[in-house]
Amino acid sequence: DARNGVVEQTRRHAAVAALLRVPHVVLAVNKMDLVDYAEPVFAAIAEEFTTYAAELGVRDVVAIPLSALAGDNVVEPSAHMDWYGGRTLLEHLETVPVGSDPGREPVRFPVQYVIRPQTAEHPDYRGYAGQLASGVLRVGDPVTVLPSGRTTTVAGVDALGKEADAAWAPQSVTVRLADDIDISRGDLIAAGGRTPVPTRDIEASVCHLDERPLHVGAKVLIKHTTRTVRALVKDISYRIDIGTLERRSGAEGLHGNDIGHVVLRAAEPLALDDYADNRRTGSFLLIDPADGTTLTAGMAGEAFGAVPAPGDGERF
Repeated sequence: DARNGVVEQTRRHAAVAALLRVPHVVLAVNKMDLVDYAEPVFAAIAEEFTTYAAELGVRDVVAIPLSALAGDNVVEPSAHMDWYGGRTLLEHLETVPVGSDPGREPVRFPVQYVIRPQTAEHPDYRGYAGQLASGVLRVGDPVTVLPSGRTTTVAGVDALGKEADAAWAPQSVTVRLADDIDISRGDLIAAGGRTPVPTRDIEASVCHLDERPLHVGAKVLIKHTTRTVRALVKDISYRIDIGTLERRSGAEGLHGNDIGHVVLRAAEPLALDDYADNRRTGSFLLIDPADGTTLTAGMAGEAFGAVPAPGDGERF
């Protein structure tokens, strides 16, 4: 809102976008008609937000002045803001690069279901069904099964009832392996580059969603891909002050909409990637074991970009 400028909600949304590693951000400064389409008002808002976003590690920010009510710079250029020479909102959205090459990402295949029909037609069939989280999985590829660490090769890929040579994320397929390995729901079939190291000790950036605070010592469930295990909140390293981006150590808990950094201890090893490397296998949810409420969204690793070690009142 051009009348109010950059408010706390604006900063919080920017922080969440940075936490989620959103690469392109549009600052739509709405209701320019209520400030007489004044360029200085827009320029001040754009500069303040761009500076704040840069501290979060967001580099690609495009600011667009508009009036949704009057249609200024939404689809057609505004006749009231001839001082603005950029694209309209729709024009810009149509030019933003999206997607990525799945072939450049490491293979991550969370097992959702083990298929063993044991029929006369398929007496020895064993397949592992799930959705390919990232990468391209080809017949003959060497893979590692986590958390066991066993290695084997892909013997076959079945998609839509037919055999295929390969599968691309985010296809749902059934994978057959060359060796008879003990695999169950929640295991991860990985290949390509560095595979995650299963661990029970997890450090993560989190955004707390529930109105009930998250305290040290809380017993929770971690849902990571298709695996759900019990866990304990060992420590809350710090809470981020959205207004100043200072890290407040010594926090007793995280309240609704708080962003912070926690240390968790899981009952069983989890194979998490760093969220900066893989969104699907680097993210998780904390769930209340009593009623199934989603408490917290978590991202393995540090928040935002390259960040120094935490300290009391330290800025990014």
